Amino acid sequence: MLQGTVSIEGQADDLVAGDLTRHGLNLTVAEARRITELLGRDPTVVELTIFNTMWSEHCSYKSSRKILRELLPTDAPNVVLGPGEDAGIVRFAEAEDGDWYCFVIAHESHNHPSQVLPVEGAATGIGGIVRDVYCMGADVVGVLDPLRFGDPAGPSGPQVISIARGVVEGIAQYGNALGVPNLGGDIVFDGGYDENCLVNVVAVGVVKESQILRSRVPPQAEDTPYRLILVGKPTDDSGFGGAAFASEDLAGEEEANRGAVQVPDPFLKRVLTEANKRVLELARRRGATIGFKDLGAGGISCVTSEMAHAGGFGVRIDLDRVNLAPGHFPPAVISCSETQERYCLAVPGEIVDEVLAIYNDDFELPHLYHGAGAFVIGEVTRETNYRIESKGEVVCDAPVDVITTGISYERARQPRRLLFEEPELDPGRSLHDDFLAMLASPNLASKNYVYKRYDSEVQGRAVLRPGEADAGVIAPLPGRSVGLAFSVDGNPFYGVIDPYQGGALAVCEAARNVAAVGAVPATITDCLNYGNPEVEEVFWEFAEGVRGIGDACRGIGLITHEGSPIPVVSGNVSFYNQGESGKAIPPSPIIACVGIVEDYSKCRSIRWKDEGDTLYLIGEPLDELGGSEYYRTIYRTFGANVPQADFIRQRRLIKAVVEMHSLGWVLACHDVGQGGLLTTLAEMAMGGGGGELGFTLELGEIPSGLPPEKFLFSESGAFVLELPPGLEREVLALCTRNGVKLYKLGSLVSHPRLEVLSGGSRCAVWGLDELERAFLGGCRGIFGLGEV
Repeated sequence: MLQGTVSIEGQADDLVAGDLTRHGLNLTVAEARRITELLGRDPTVVELTIFNTMWSEHCSYKSSRKILRELLPTDAPNVVLGPGEDAGIVRFAEAEDGDWYCFVIAHESHNHPSQVLPVEGAATGIGGIVRDVYCMGADVVGVLDPLRFGDPAGPSGPQVISIARGVVEGIAQYGNALGVPNLGGDIVFDGGYDENCLVNVVAVGVVKESQILRSRVPPQAEDTPYRLILVGKPTDDSGFGGAAFASEDLAGEEEANRGAVQVPDPFLKRVLTEANKRVLELARRRGATIGFKDLGAGGISCVTSEMAHAGGFGVRIDLDRVNLAPGHFPPAVISCSETQERYCLAVPGEIVDEVLAIYNDDFELPHLYHGAGAFVIGEVTRETNYRIESKGEVVCDAPVDVITTGISYERARQPRRLLFEEPELDPGRSLHDDFLAMLASPNLASKNYVYKRYDSEVQGRAVLRPGEADAGVIAPLPGRSVGLAFSVDGNPFYGVIDPYQGGALAVCEAARNVAAVGAVPATITDCLNYGNPEVEEVFWEFAEGVRGIGDACRGIGLITHEGSPIPVVSGNVSFYNQGESGKAIPPSPIIACVGIVEDYSKCRSIRWKDEGDTLYLIGEPLDELGGSEYYRTIYRTFGANVPQADFIRQRRLIKAVVEMHSLGWVLACHDVGQGGLLTTLAEMAMGGGGGELGFTLELGEIPSGLPPEKFLFSESGAFVLELPPGLEREVLALCTRNGVKLYKLGSLVSHPRLEVLSGGSRCAVWGLDELERAFLGGCRGIFGLGEV
């Protein structure tokens, strides 16, 4: 007899809706009736709560799944594991024993929790993403954090600043305490995020291919009894309903949403990480295959049902065996709460006692944290049913595939009709003053107040740190020259004008950034942040953004495997990013790219190195300033001519720059993107502070056909490189062979200033000291007044 049944069948819609509301569920009446059809009976409260989580957008991808499958390339020769489990896995270096080293990457969002409780929301976002990588058997080697906040100077400015500071504090507290370096990130400010910030998180790990774990019950469970072990903090009601909370609009009732935010504990996570390693060593030593998955959205019910379904088995769970925090928690809460710092292991019966002893005795979890530990909470069954018992009563009994398969919606799409126009440029404006204003704007200004809060040196793998180059670079394998480069990118202002270009250009920018340090783009992940998918224009924006990402991955392709796309191996869709006003955030696809560099000793920062070296521009500024920093900061408009993603040109540029790095020519490199060519030159001159070299740019010697402002601030993708003198013929031959345009800009001088001339006449000149004042001051009031 099932306990706690809710009457659905034969009840009027208003009564069903009332019952759903009374139980705190977001299911629609139609979905509740569909559950009744699938089960062949009325569901229990626990079952409805499980479906409420598993059928949420966050877990089921019910609006996006079909489009993702149709448009994104997920396979390539370097891919070990694509989307579908907790993280994607890609080979990057052959091991001495014939095995392969792989990097493991996961990409998620923690947007709504971070808007409500910024410190806790951001910290638990980092906590969840590193668990995703750990449970694939990998050592986590770094995290990245692309962030989007509201307008700090707008009507919600004080709240925006408070949220921004809280998010950074949460990321720093968790990542630093855990001992995981921050490898990079980016930050965008815009009034479109006033009611709904974006906190996207990426984690990366390294594992040998032969030691990869899967998030499923192993096939050996067909012949050997397997038990399910819950490890970590005692279960409480924190995070209960978190997945559903992430799948609805943000309401103004902040207090009502606080319970859906989890509570982090990085110190316990660190101990669990070491204990997990010991368990994996035991399993390898005993020749035992185990399943391993972190508890995130949906808690116990989600992790155990997904592990069972992925392996082709069923499970039987006894909630009376679950370690609980003090208090009274009904079965639905125990089953579905999202208490942090927990894992689930599927373990063969013969090593269960040894596994429990490692956690409870060797690492003394019960003494480290009251109520923590490792406990057997269930068993694997050959019958593919999902059964939960509580106090001798059955509270859930359903086919496991019914629970995990989810539902799917065909959402309507309608192109958004907005009119954009190019501004009329004012020739009387001061280039000197305008550029200082741009450098001091929050979106261009230095983010050193953020990344200096993070520990980038821990683990001792850092080659290039945040702020030093377009991509962070680490040396992941001691004694080996191979390096990994990481970048995260996504310009929402392009997507406002053209959602397709917003997706495509995010891939182009991320790929260029890893190429700027000499790395070959190997894979991307995506976090797709949009508004309500039930709004036709919003869903059109989403579909166009995904189409742009897919086209860019195929159009640029893997440089190392002709004809293969850059694979998308992990990602996340975050819908319902809007607040009480109902206004959706700008279309915000955010891309993380990982590149592989054969010899990290050849990676270079953006900082200029020596007087007399030559600067080259590879690529071509075009009349494409739509969404640019120049238009938005100086003319307070978006413009219309958004950059057009030319995938063939981008591929050729990337190949040429990577080849120059491999030849050892490159002394400094910076991609031309946000802020245009003049911003690129200024950032290279400042080089993170204390720059001592200068440069004069003579526009009259560059046949662009563009007005000076458009040439200087166009955001068409390109590169500026510092190379030794005397290589002009070799550089020209390489660029000709690769089919890319090359412009020799001139030589570096010892005077610390940046100057722009046109036909010999001075347009503007800046001392590096005044550039640095503007650049370093732009975000000081947002992230704190203290010098870093």
